[in-house]
Amino acid sequence: MRYNYGTAMLAAFEYLLEKYPEVFVIGQGLWSPWYVGNSMTDLDKKFGAHRIIDTPVSESACTGAAVGAALAGMKPIVVHPRMDFMLYAMDAVVNQAAKWSLMVGGQAGPGLTIRSIINRGGEQGAQHSQALHAWFAHVPGLRVVMPATVADARDLLIASVLCPDPVMFIDDRWLYDLEADLPPVVEYPLALEGPRRLREGHDITLVASSYSTRLSLEAAEQLAQQGISAEVIDLRVINPLNLDLIVASVEKTGRLLAVDGSWSPCGLAGEILAGVAERVAPAALKKSPARITLPFAPAPTASVLEKAYYPTAAMVVSQATKLMDKAC
Repeated sequence: MRYNYGTAMLAAFEYLLEKYPEVFVIGQGLWSPWYVGNSMTDLDKKFGAHRIIDTPVSESACTGAAVGAALAGMKPIVVHPRMDFMLYAMDAVVNQAAKWSLMVGGQAGPGLTIRSIINRGGEQGAQHSQALHAWFAHVPGLRVVMPATVADARDLLIASVLCPDPVMFIDDRWLYDLEADLPPVVEYPLALEGPRRLREGHDITLVASSYSTRLSLEAAEQLAQQGISAEVIDLRVINPLNLDLIVASVEKTGRLLAVDGSWSPCGLAGEILAGVAERVAPAALKKSPARITLPFAPAPTASVLEKAYYPTAAMVVSQATKLMDKAC
């Protein structure tokens, strides 16, 4: 059956709500026909307002309530339609959800899923456009998932909700137009999920997550026209981060380009480069690893500045070509 990225998440919600009575969804704008895209269309009509709970504007309150419900044995999914405003819930996420299992010796743990949506572009400005995934990947006790494909939008959401640990599930509105045919659902343990090779290559390794994976795949197609074979690895899960596949790929290609939709300092791209540098012998590298990230400045509002601010597939092609010692 044909899905897009948004309807794949909708299918995941329907599957979970139908099969698991302990699952419920809570957050802002959940009954809106547009606020969370097409990812939750009519769920309130199908499953009732007691399981699709559209809350007043209090990120802290709805997240804290979900942590308590999870400790009581429920499987809540908290939806934050903009990652920026989820910052009001940081105590519940970082000090409560991520810490409970450790503090009580594993006797209890809040198995909740926090869905946080990245919004960018459209002249939304600095307070509505942030990708803060590296913050959460820095926190022990919190799994962080970033699906880049239609299949992962459905299957990783299901795996996240069924995981006994607290999970930050981060989706990106710039992926909602992707389409693919999906097979029937098969449940997979989230603990076994990690990076996946989406394209074979032997000249350079491109590593990315979420929308940056889409850019990397587009760039790989363009590089192929230049005779450059790029291997594309989609991280999928950034905490805990398994580097084995990436290391093996870089040992094969000798070149690494990390692409990330956030800033460089203390960021995901830097973590990839550092992890590879710690594990790959210098002699195996044909060029120094490189990264593409956002300029270190808040997102602009003017559309003409947005075009210069956000990475593009052309930028990935240009940097990858430089790493191949060929003219751009």
